[in-house]
Amino acid sequence: MSILQILDIGLAGLVLAVAAWTVFARDAFAAVVGFVAYGLLLSLVWVRLFAVDVALTEAAIGSGEHPTITHQPTSGVLLIGAAGRLRKVEASRDDELPGASLRLFAAALCIFVTLVLAGVVLSLPDPGPTLAPEAARHLAETGLGNPITAVLLSYRSFDTMLEKVVLVLAVVGVWSLAADQYWGGAAGNPRGAEPDGTRALLAQVLPPLGILIGIHMVWVGADEPGGAFQGGAILAAMWMITMMAGLTEMPSIRSRLLRLVLVAGPAVFVAVGVAGVAFASGVFAYPTGFAKPLILFIEAFMTLSIAVTLPVLVAGPPKRLRQQ
Repeated sequence: MSILQILDIGLAGLVLAVAAWTVFARDAFAAVVGFVAYGLLLSLVWVRLFAVDVALTEAAIGSGEHPTITHQPTSGVLLIGAAGRLRKVEASRDDELPGASLRLFAAALCIFVTLVLAGVVLSLPDPGPTLAPEAARHLAETGLGNPITAVLLSYRSFDTMLEKVVLVLAVVGVWSLAADQYWGGAAGNPRGAEPDGTRALLAQVLPPLGILIGIHMVWVGADEPGGAFQGGAILAAMWMITMMAGLTEMPSIRSRLLRLVLVAGPAVFVAVGVAGVAFASGVFAYPTGFAKPLILFIEAFMTLSIAVTLPVLVAGPPKRLRQQ
């Protein structure tokens, strides 16, 4: 047995152990910490599976599902904040926990579903039916060297666009939680007169480098691992660092510029898709020879929207008037 095989077995065991610990943790904060650690371990699993694109997304914003669903640092912060707010609720409802019989029933049901799914997977033909050869045959027409980006923006374009719309709807949901007197105001604390020294230094050193890395990751995403979500998540993290250090603050939700940036990515995506009816063979189709520049055009606006949407979600609903 080689060293890499031993590493893979150990990594698989560690993933299962952390997953079990997360499920059985009684404290919400402990479960969130385990969930974040679980996502980081999964990024290593994707690297070992040679899915670098997925691993990058997993480490930046994903955890255990499709790369475009946000979980890692962004949702980690969201879940930690939610766990903090639920501490009082948890303490007051300890006596409302389900009984032993209900827990056993839930466990038995989970085991049954797991066995059924395992049976379905094991009964699939080998090799299974696939459209991969047919898809790969036409990837060259997109002009992209990265098959992940080509598939997401060409073959899965409608689904990918809807995933972007989900982020905007999430922002609307978060803003709807604002108290009436703060509607139109800003989230978070106002910018301090004297930002924290250590965090301010970190917020001044990291963002220039992080912005370059984020833009580079978006640009190379056309031909190498990377893309809008990975680059946008890095840019979002840089903004969150400056907000945490007190160097910047969240703008008012009534800001037209903020709202335009939030919807710019999905709006451009829809506009290019509808334009395909007039200039190509149908919705979300690209004219011959223009596929790559149009995809990069979509990715640029998607990066901008993602970079703003994620910090807005972390900041939460407005809690103060902008002038305060």
